[in-house]
Amino acid sequence: MSRRIKRMNPKPRERDERKEARPFKARSAKKAGPRLGAKPGGKPPRFAAEPVERRAPKAELKRSELERPAPEKPVEALLPTKVQTVKVTADENNMRVDRFLEARFPGLSFSHIQRVVRKGELRVDGKRVDSRDRLEEGQSVRIPPLKLDTPKAASPLSEAAQKTLAALKEMTLYEDDDVLVLNKPFGLAVQGGSGTTRHIDQMLEVMRDSKGQKPRLVHRIDKDTSGCLLIAKTRFAASHLTGAFRSRSARKTYWALVPGLPKPKQGRISTFLAKEESEDDTIMRIAQHGDEGASHAVTYYAVVETAGNKLTWVSLKPVTGRTHQLRAHMEHIGHPIVGDPKYFNIENWKLPGGLQNRLHLLARRIVIPHPRGGVIDATAPLPQHMQQSWNLLGLDASRFDPIENAPEE
Repeated sequence: MSRRIKRMNPKPRERDERKEARPFKARSAKKAGPRLGAKPGGKPPRFAAEPVERRAPKAELKRSELERPAPEKPVEALLPTKVQTVKVTADENNMRVDRFLEARFPGLSFSHIQRVVRKGELRVDGKRVDSRDRLEEGQSVRIPPLKLDTPKAASPLSEAAQKTLAALKEMTLYEDDDVLVLNKPFGLAVQGGSGTTRHIDQMLEVMRDSKGQKPRLVHRIDKDTSGCLLIAKTRFAASHLTGAFRSRSARKTYWALVPGLPKPKQGRISTFLAKEESEDDTIMRIAQHGDEGASHAVTYYAVVETAGNKLTWVSLKPVTGRTHQLRAHMEHIGHPIVGDPKYFNIENWKLPGGLQNRLHLLARRIVIPHPRGGVIDATAPLPQHMQQSWNLLGLDASRFDPIENAPEE
């Protein structure tokens, strides 16, 4: 039995070869050395060194991959800022918290603004606020670290934008850091509407400042009315100028050409006006107190000069600012403005030769307190079609305006 067992066991040489032919298992070099190394002076094992040589390059490759700098990731356009406390300036008075952050940090995303406010990281005088809360001049605002998008480099204006900017400069009667007064030409709308593709509000896009703020309209005049149009270039100016119109501390004087001779030569028109809409047009009609949509409107008028009792140059001062107020009021007293497509309805009346059938209404002058102190006083010249009429009728545009000091309502 023992002999059979001996015959079945492999010979020592065969046993060594089988061990060498087994799949190599990863061992450290320290363990592999004594087991795979050859006897001194003897022939090295056939596969003893090969597994070690194969493993070494692999291990080195992995180390080199770890030591090699990682591929550069796209640099995010974000700039960190530090915690800071700032004071609300006069320009920022009554500004919403989110608008305040937008103005201070033009690259700040809307979601980031909402997050820092919602988490209470932004504090006003040490208290939490809502993004829609309004700030007051002098308040302390703690601003947490923010991530700002890298400001985009200002791209050069396109050829069309350059032309628009040049057109606005040509219209400019007065300009400083806060205020712009334009001489709006006949036929150019102030704001967009049905079928209107070009208007002042759209043209002002080319005047956005480095913070992305666009000049703001403070009031409006009709598309076919020429003359002074006041525009605020800053939030601060917009707030103050709008308040001046609301408190009626702004004085506006208009010039118009009307048929006949108004009597008395100076007067006050006080009515209620309401909007009347039809399929084709919208006009303002004389209404009664208490009528739906009716608003009180007051206008002072004065005769400046006449042309043979057929046409009269009148000066108008609106105390209120209703839509089409001057046009509706002059029609109400029987002297609609020449060239008015909506309110001129005198039967069998013919336009004198040489006069253009355009609205003869000019926003001649505006006087209003400047937001920084002092007074803005701008005067617009007669538009081309009115200057032509004045020349033909022998009217003197340099004559004293008798309604300049009309009383306030």
